[in-house]
Amino acid sequence: MAAAGSAVGLGNIWRFPYLAAKDGGGLFLVIYIILTLTFGFTLLTTEISIGRRTAQGPLTAYGKVKKGWGFLGGLAWIVPVLILPYYCAIGGWVLKYFMVFVFGKAEMAASDNFFGDYITSVNEPIIWFVVFLAATSFVVLRGVNKGIEELSKILMPILLVLILGISLFALTLKNGDVTGLDGLKVYVVPDLTGLTLAKFVQVLMDAMGQLFFSISVAMGIMVAYGSYAKKDADLMSSINQIELFDMIVAMLAGLMIVPAVFVFSGREGMTAGPGLMFQSLPKVFVKMGNAGSVVGIIFFLTVIFAALTSSVSIMEAIVSGLMDKFKLRRRISASLTTLYALFLGVVVCLGYNKLYVEVNLPNGTKGQILDILDFISNSWFMPLVALLTCILIGWVAQPSYVIEEVEQEKHKFSRKLLYIVMIKFVAPILLFVLLLQSFGIVKL
Repeated sequence: MAAAGSAVGLGNIWRFPYLAAKDGGGLFLVIYIILTLTFGFTLLTTEISIGRRTAQGPLTAYGKVKKGWGFLGGLAWIVPVLILPYYCAIGGWVLKYFMVFVFGKAEMAASDNFFGDYITSVNEPIIWFVVFLAATSFVVLRGVNKGIEELSKILMPILLVLILGISLFALTLKNGDVTGLDGLKVYVVPDLTGLTLAKFVQVLMDAMGQLFFSISVAMGIMVAYGSYAKKDADLMSSINQIELFDMIVAMLAGLMIVPAVFVFSGREGMTAGPGLMFQSLPKVFVKMGNAGSVVGIIFFLTVIFAALTSSVSIMEAIVSGLMDKFKLRRRISASLTTLYALFLGVVVCLGYNKLYVEVNLPNGTKGQILDILDFISNSWFMPLVALLTCILIGWVAQPSYVIEEVEQEKHKFSRKLLYIVMIKFVAPILLFVLLLQSFGIVKL
């Protein structure tokens, strides 16, 4: 449940629906499902197995797999270090919107300038960021059993129920002749209009990039959680559950957002990217009338739960690495991580006002401090970590390193042949192409 909680985060709820709408609806869904069951399965199995076999966090685990490969642990550990501050800053945005809806100011949140005015203000984004970081730190300080596991057992079932409820409600919406079912068709029916090889590869790369955030691989989280797994645990069973839970929540996230936005804003409303959650959806909730305020409260509460379970996992990857590398107690490691995240998170918040910068990124977009950290971690470090992990296990340590760990206690390794083919050949090729695209060397 803790690993599934990590997998289900902001990436599922705001990025997945946008990509699905952008990349031909059902076409993106089919590719995403196939990648989850092959590419995602391979990376997930590898990282959890490395964690359990070495009983180490990401900072030290890779060096124990093969001498001379400790640098890969450092690269993997840097990813959550980069992500945590801006993830908590976004978590603060979600808290702000939740409180706005709680106090009945939905129309204010739906105004065109509200989001921009809020993130460019100096004090309030910092306050909400600190609140979200404090909640994350509190859970991690309590440890794996009392903190992370308890949180996941409580929040994940609630999260699933809330998402399912909003999804079903979205299908009942109507605006003139347009219904939620029309939006459902846009979401699930593949749109092959003008499909070319280049466009297909772009959809493939989008889905693969989404997977990193979606199942929390290439950032040390699953290595950390694997290190806590008992030796007699059935890893295949756990991995299958994480895959299934992630796919269900990702699909439902799209189901609760795409039909609702389509009913009131058409296809144009679904092109807002990450701004879909903070700019398009509040307008949709207001158009729903009185029910919209209630739905808005439930929606942002759902997003808070999803963001919190993921931010806890991101911080835990950093904390476990420090504990294993420097033999620090959890309280000291978590406190140091919180102080660092507090400093850089404030910098991220000020990046929209006093520390405003505008940088041209290799993907052709312009970015502020948050966007820069997001691009470096997601587009450069994560594909690189995943590629090097495939080389380490596929060719240096050999797939048997992972297979032996999965098959402990005579547990069955389903999809073993698929795993070998993916870790040695298919995944490295896909990751290499993704990396070239991220650096702007290959343009699709």
